[in-house]
Amino acid sequence: MAEKQSLKILVVDDSNFIRRSIIEILTSEGYNVVGEASSAEDAIQIAHTSKPNLLLLDIVMPEISGLELAKHFQEKISGEKYIIMMSSLAIESIVIESISNGAIDFLQKPFERDDLLKAVSKIERLLDKEAR
Repeated sequence: MAEKQSLKILVVDDSNFIRRSIIEILTSEGYNVVGEASSAEDAIQIAHTSKPNLLLLDIVMPEISGLELAKHFQEKISGEKYIIMMSSLAIESIVIESISNGAIDFLQKPFERDDLLKAVSKIERLLDKEAR
């Protein structure tokens, strides 16, 4: 299996508490969190310099939503990247729009530690398959 450090994770959520919680979980498991952002604008800047291959995006954010940000990443920023959308809004249409905008998975908030780790582990396995 690919090493956890092969994942370069960017966490984007306007809630500092949620961002910190996610980062704490991921880093305690040995994952490489290359950045965090509280807005889409910050996320775009950080992504240009840190080149993440996994984006954890909150949907409901001020100014630019996570859905719009996901679409931006798919259309404007080169390189292979995976997106996991996060939201307390688990309405079917939101989940479908998330996937159509490039998300590979969807986590409904509040989610458990194991749910986050399973979703990230799935991406890790995809990267491992691509590396072969």
